[in-house]
Amino acid sequence: MESIVLIVLVIFLLLVILNSIRIIQEYDRAVIFRLGRAIGVKGPGLIILWPIIDRMAKISLRINTLEVQPQDVITKDNITIKINAVVYFKVVNALNAVVQIKNYAYAVEQLAQTTLRSVCGQAELDKLLSEREKVNSEIQEILDKHTDAWGVKVTLVELKQIDLPQDMQRAMARQAEAERDRRAKVINADGEYQAAEKLNEAARIISQNPIALQLRYLQTLNEISSTNNTTTILPIPLDILREIGKSISNVKEQKDS
Repeated sequence: MESIVLIVLVIFLLLVILNSIRIIQEYDRAVIFRLGRAIGVKGPGLIILWPIIDRMAKISLRINTLEVQPQDVITKDNITIKINAVVYFKVVNALNAVVQIKNYAYAVEQLAQTTLRSVCGQAELDKLLSEREKVNSEIQEILDKHTDAWGVKVTLVELKQIDLPQDMQRAMARQAEAERDRRAKVINADGEYQAAEKLNEAARIISQNPIALQLRYLQTLNEISSTNNTTTILPIPLDILREIGKSISNVKEQKDS
């Protein structure tokens, strides 16, 4: 009879010991409560809990990804948009994450939604589109400031998508088209200006040596004849053209007199 009692007692002790053993993973921490009082954080590895009097709350230290649902925002320049974001955060103090707040993940989600609406509502649309990094940093700084007391660290915030009204999309498309037309006109005018400068420089060089004009004339005729083989080119010396021009001028002067 005594042996049976001893065996039962040994089995009971083994069950108690096995039930008291916990294995905590590398990325987890165990917050231990003894008789309702937080006594500290244990892990990773093997830990032992006293039966009945100890209770454990396991917290993961890995980075959590939170997708903020699309929020209706009215920007500073009175444009209604839908915007969503992605928030990355992790627990850095497991004790505060359990003791200071009931559900830290839900709290971060709600805080992220309100902060997203507040920050984007204070910015103009052009800033949201062109300065996303600055807006991301501002949102992250605000979130991290509020979640620090919860033992939570916000590591990154990224604006994911900005949905614009159809009218605004068409207006921005027209603006972009007008900007491209303006650049094309400026480039074309700049090209004309550069071409005029080169022609002016060429005319100045040719005027210093009249024979250069004759050579340029013959080169132009050669280019025309090489591209149009069926065209017959009869070069006329420029001196003859000048004499003909002078003769015509003299005849007009005699008629006028």
